Amino acid sequence: MKVGLAATSAAEALFSNPLRSLLTMLGIIIGVASVMVMMSIGEGAKAQIEAQISSVGTNVITLQPGNMNRGGRNQGGGSARPFNEADVSAIAEQPYVEAVTGSLSAQGVNAVSEETNWVTSVQGATADFFEVNNWHAVEGRDFTAQEVQSGAAVALLGKTTATNLFPRGDALGQRMRVNGIPIEIIGILEAKGQSGGGGMGRDRDDMILAPLSMVRNRITGGNRWVSRHVSSIQVLVQDGYDVIEAQDELATLMRERRRIEPGAQDNFGVVNFADMIKQRAAVAENMSMLLAFTAAVSLIVGGVGVMNIMLVSVTERTREIGLRMAIGARGGDILLQFLVEAVVLCTLGGLIGMAIGWVGVYAYAQISQAPMLVSPIIVATALGAAASVGLLFGFFPARRAAQLDPIQALRHD
Repeated sequence: MKVGLAATSAAEALFSNPLRSLLTMLGIIIGVASVMVMMSIGEGAKAQIEAQISSVGTNVITLQPGNMNRGGRNQGGGSARPFNEADVSAIAEQPYVEAVTGSLSAQGVNAVSEETNWVTSVQGATADFFEVNNWHAVEGRDFTAQEVQSGAAVALLGKTTATNLFPRGDALGQRMRVNGIPIEIIGILEAKGQSGGGGMGRDRDDMILAPLSMVRNRITGGNRWVSRHVSSIQVLVQDGYDVIEAQDELATLMRERRRIEPGAQDNFGVVNFADMIKQRAAVAENMSMLLAFTAAVSLIVGGVGVMNIMLVSVTERTREIGLRMAIGARGGDILLQFLVEAVVLCTLGGLIGMAIGWVGVYAYAQISQAPMLVSPIIVATALGAAASVGLLFGFFPARRAAQLDPIQALRHD
């Protein structure tokens, strides 16, 4: 029996009892839809993480003050003595450093334009900030080292802040007041998006970037213990230099500069955000594999249902099978007929499941604001899994039909 004839026979058998065929496909439909949704979540998460790694940079290291105890109580992260600009200069002299910037931030700052006002954050940095973070102005210009040194009252706005302060889109060249300080807007930063997925991260575009000296002198104020202080330091490691080795050397340098005794706990932290993101990527990949495995269980359950119905179908059509054999059909023809019937049943269920999966992916993305990615590989995997289930679980009923004795089959009531 040719495959085309077997497919036609299979379609006739399936559509002769559509309700039973639909109920049989239900497990396959649910399984394929689940596989598509789960794999799309995993692929979307991986794509977002890769974008974050590209945005942050794989060779950027951040130094932050650690915690300190005061009066027997731990003051929490960032409470230790801050760094200063001398630390930034010392790091810049290291042979593995491409660029370095100190930064200082203030949260909950009120920015006012002629049209509206907006509560946002202000970050002060040196001119190397743009190179370290690979983050530049898409409109206007970056501020210069001379403007940092002179404490010029200039700033660049993130996309979110610019949109809310200047709804008409004319922020460039305008003046605003930040905590009462008049500042000229010289640029609009490239959009970076959120730092986390699912709408739960910090909006990196909701910020004002200004020269470090101006922010420290006129917005945040100085530190009573450390002159010319900075709250964190970002280091761009030269290409070709091992980032982990650079982290160790930076830690050694800062222990010396902060006079930390051997064996004593560091009062600062050295963080490679790309490494953290990669670790999160590994966790996300493991989670997506677990979700896909859970979805595959639905396919297996659906396959068992297909096998049961096919066995019932073989029993119901025993006389038909005997008649086919009596007029010349061989065992291989009967095997092919029922095997194709099982594969067609599961493939049709897979197509319906894919359509439902597309709807599920879109709905999840709209509700959770999480990235979803349906790649051709996911589609091929889901459809291939459905066909494979039909082939695997349809073989036993088809083999049973092929091994029937023609005479006994014709006598079957």
